[in-house]
Amino acid sequence: MDYRAFTDAVEKQMNQRMTGGVKAGLYTAEKNNGIERTGVMIETPGINISPTIYLEEYYQNYKNGISIEKIVDEILLFYESIKQEKPWDCEKILNYKGVKDRIVFKLVNTAKNRHFLSTVPHIPFLDLSAVFYVLLEASDEGTAVMTVTRRHMEQWNVETDTLWADSVRNSRCLLPAEFFTMDYALKEMLSKNGRAGASENLLTGNVQSRDGMYILSNKSRSYGAACIAYPHILEMIGEILRTDYYVLPSSVHEVVIVPRCENISAAELDEMIREINITQVDDEEVLSDHAYLYEIKGGYLRRGTEFMTGGLMG
Repeated sequence: MDYRAFTDAVEKQMNQRMTGGVKAGLYTAEKNNGIERTGVMIETPGINISPTIYLEEYYQNYKNGISIEKIVDEILLFYESIKQEKPWDCEKILNYKGVKDRIVFKLVNTAKNRHFLSTVPHIPFLDLSAVFYVLLEASDEGTAVMTVTRRHMEQWNVETDTLWADSVRNSRCLLPAEFFTMDYALKEMLSKNGRAGASENLLTGNVQSRDGMYILSNKSRSYGAACIAYPHILEMIGEILRTDYYVLPSSVHEVVIVPRCENISAAELDEMIREINITQVDDEEVLSDHAYLYEIKGGYLRRGTEFMTGGLMG
């Protein structure tokens, strides 16, 4: 069974098993880096937030021998854990006042998202772009978001500069930056609940842990690479490390921080990043193939001859 036939079969079985007027329909979305993903959008009467569950990973399970019936069981169980019990107040998104305090931003690769960027307001950031979204809901189970498009800008009568200023303020509050050692990151990855015991955030000022590599992300670990554009964050890291350092874009969700070393060049780091992106990072989650250098004396982030100063980031 090819992927198209698989998605049709999943949709059919879900509609046969769901009750109460709940319906499933196939939906294809353009995701980050121009990647298209197909999923089932589940619509519930009286609820205006419809989750989409993407099916690519389930298809791999099917090819590994899992039956359609068991896969649909898993999808329905997952849906039960994330479904909304009450509708979102749509009146809030009709004017800017209703969303102003929920506008946040993320960073995407400019070259890989040309088509997407032509439809949304954005701010250039080296070879990346900051794009905006409304954080409708956020919980341990996941988030509900709405991308801000040019049509929203017209409806709200708002300029890109205003979106940027508000999103920077909100992102720092709703998605605060966390800076921690690679050792802590590995413990967090291996822990059952996703946390490695006591929280470690070196930005809080109590710097007791030292490492050769560090991670910078946000509290939710979702699109946390945006933290490199938060005001003063890179400056604070420079004060902690007391040396220039490289920012390695490991994915859209986090960056790796490495103190500058004369034994390795930026070109060698770029080659390492490209290799990791090809072999270990999902296409949808690739941020950049280039290392960035933060120089503490000048207070700017540089990629080759391009640079961003703290003033531009603030």
